Amino acid sequence: MDRIAHIRSEEKQYHDYCYDTYDLFKPGSWLHRPVATVINLLEKYKEQEYLSVLDLGSGIGRNSIPIAESLKHRNGKVVCVDLLESAIDKLYRYSQEFGVEQYIVPRLSDIEQFTIEQDEYDIIVAVSSLEHVSSEQALERKLREMNAGTRMNGANCIIIASNIREVNLVHTQELDPMFEVNLSTTRMFELLDHHYAGWQIEQRFVKPLEYEISRKGEPVRLTSDCITFVAKKS
Repeated sequence: MDRIAHIRSEEKQYHDYCYDTYDLFKPGSWLHRPVATVINLLEKYKEQEYLSVLDLGSGIGRNSIPIAESLKHRNGKVVCVDLLESAIDKLYRYSQEFGVEQYIVPRLSDIEQFTIEQDEYDIIVAVSSLEHVSSEQALERKLREMNAGTRMNGANCIIIASNIREVNLVHTQELDPMFEVNLSTTRMFELLDHHYAGWQIEQRFVKPLEYEISRKGEPVRLTSDCITFVAKKS
């Protein structure tokens, strides 16, 4: 199995386990609430009568369901792209449970293969997903697509990991991180600054993250720099 296929197999196992074990918006996991940066960005578009949103790597709806709930008093859509069937199935069920299925457009697809139409979206959200395209070149292609797919005065919200390390805590052994794209923080900012030159940068910061995950049944410490980057096309 090549490296990309191996990473995607590991990520599928990890996410399938999370989606089966933890309920959306219930305490106990990272699924218990949406990302504050996304919700704060959404607030800036609350007066807009029609809102078109793309959620790349939507999972089971952690961010897309709250976005859809904001459309109940107006019109709009949330296109939700995810590679995992388990995520799209549960997204559909949760969208029914929360009464927002008419706003949710599920798309079972690799982010890389999903075509972003030009000038289609007011907001594009990519939370912990762009580091799972196949290469740095693929990341650049996607950023160009996101740029072209955003309407004037629209925004992109990117949360992406850089400088990622995984250490097996049983054997204190450094592992190959299960992320397709693992750039230095400096390089990641260079790419973002380049592709969003001319946009209004609303947030641009990094914070270190550390948490414990499981790989092959053994505890692993995952550390990364978590970059938050929000830009408005103006």
